[in-house]
Amino acid sequence: MRTMTRYATLALLGVFLFSAAAWAPAPVLAKDIAMVPANFADLAEKARPGVVNIRTTRTIKGGGRVFRHFFGEPFDNRKQPFEDFFGPFWNQPEREHKERSLGSGFIIDRAGFIVTNNHVVAEADEIKVKLSSGKEFDAEVVGRDPKTDLALIKIKGAKDLTPLPLGDSDNLKVGTWVVAIGSPFGLEQTVTQGIVSAKGRSIGAGPYDDFIQTDASINPGNSGGPLLNLEGKVVGINTAIMARGQGIGFAIPIHLASNVVAQLKDKGEVTRGWLGVQIRDLDESLASYYKLKPFSGVYVENVVPGDPADKAGIRSGDIITTVDGQPVTSGRELASLVASIPVGQKTHIVLMRDGQKKTISVKIAKQSDEKVQLASTKSSSDDLGLHVTDLSSERARQFGLDEDEHGVLVVEVDPDSRADKAGVRVGDIIKGINLSNVNGLKEYKTLIERVKKDESINLLVRRRDQGSRGIRIEP
Repeated sequence: MRTMTRYATLALLGVFLFSAAAWAPAPVLAKDIAMVPANFADLAEKARPGVVNIRTTRTIKGGGRVFRHFFGEPFDNRKQPFEDFFGPFWNQPEREHKERSLGSGFIIDRAGFIVTNNHVVAEADEIKVKLSSGKEFDAEVVGRDPKTDLALIKIKGAKDLTPLPLGDSDNLKVGTWVVAIGSPFGLEQTVTQGIVSAKGRSIGAGPYDDFIQTDASINPGNSGGPLLNLEGKVVGINTAIMARGQGIGFAIPIHLASNVVAQLKDKGEVTRGWLGVQIRDLDESLASYYKLKPFSGVYVENVVPGDPADKAGIRSGDIITTVDGQPVTSGRELASLVASIPVGQKTHIVLMRDGQKKTISVKIAKQSDEKVQLASTKSSSDDLGLHVTDLSSERARQFGLDEDEHGVLVVEVDPDSRADKAGVRVGDIIKGINLSNVNGLKEYKTLIERVKKDESINLLVRRRDQGSRGIRIEP
């Protein structure tokens, strides 16, 4: 009996062990363990000498002192680019006073060149740089680029400087470990760690938004400091935080910064290429309208008269797909790509027009603020939610109309807008407003501006394959 009991016990134990083995988790591989660093001590020790603390003094009138340098005049009624990421200000009397600010930076060569953010040193009367050794030096601005929020400064007389090597942000993967070093709240040489949370983030800070998002702790004072990979190489420049979300920081990728810094070092300013088009991303509605399968590219809403695109023959309604063999999938991508092309260089642009592929050679011009302002002007009414463009002869033929047909073409309707609720669609041709003819953008804008906000608007539109119809947009 004891023998039977013993065998039964062994049998049950065998079943238990088999079951436990069947349900046991898979063994952890060595490479998975290696994904979590044992510590960051060696990296921090090696990188710290290349990171600097920056103190500035500037003279301002009115306003608070905490984050003013992030967005200029805080009392402007217009929304500032970083407002969502830092929060509101307290009003103060208009009086002149000295403001002191803190930031960070990192050394890029032994000659004393230091990279930081533009907002750290903009309008500064005095710039002091403190090395990890504790030595302080006066710094001068070599060049600034507000559009990317980058600046290059230089100190003189410093010896045995330790430049930080630059890494590769293009091949940086989401989930990769990164380390931030800087002076948050004036606490110098603070080291924090985290991972790359996302890439290619746009936060409304400028025309070349392409930020690395990270959960490595970044706070005021970290601005301009390096974001490092585990090899101790700079992959980004810490720039902004989101005030309403903890653990969300943004860094300028080093691939974008490298070209800007090189130009600042060489010329003290950044020269960018210019095409001369007003563009928008190609969405599903436009792709369906133009019968693009699969769809990719950037839609040309308008062409600036006399600029390179106009001279080369690019037209409103064209869809740009590649630039010098490099595919473009968004307006931001196209703008950055064109901006990087040397002025005067000829570039080949592939586009779709009326279902046909065309290759056009364009000689790139120099970008200026005036040209950017002109191209960024949208033909739209924010109140109605309509975005329109001129009706060219090519578009008229596409709609089966006479080439001299008048009107404007609806290229976008904002969701839940007055126009959307009234039934206006992408592809509609607006031929009249309140019994007045619309011959182009000029008439459209004039007639829209005459209508008061509490008044309804009657549109005469022509829709492909459905003829003319009247649409009433309620207040």
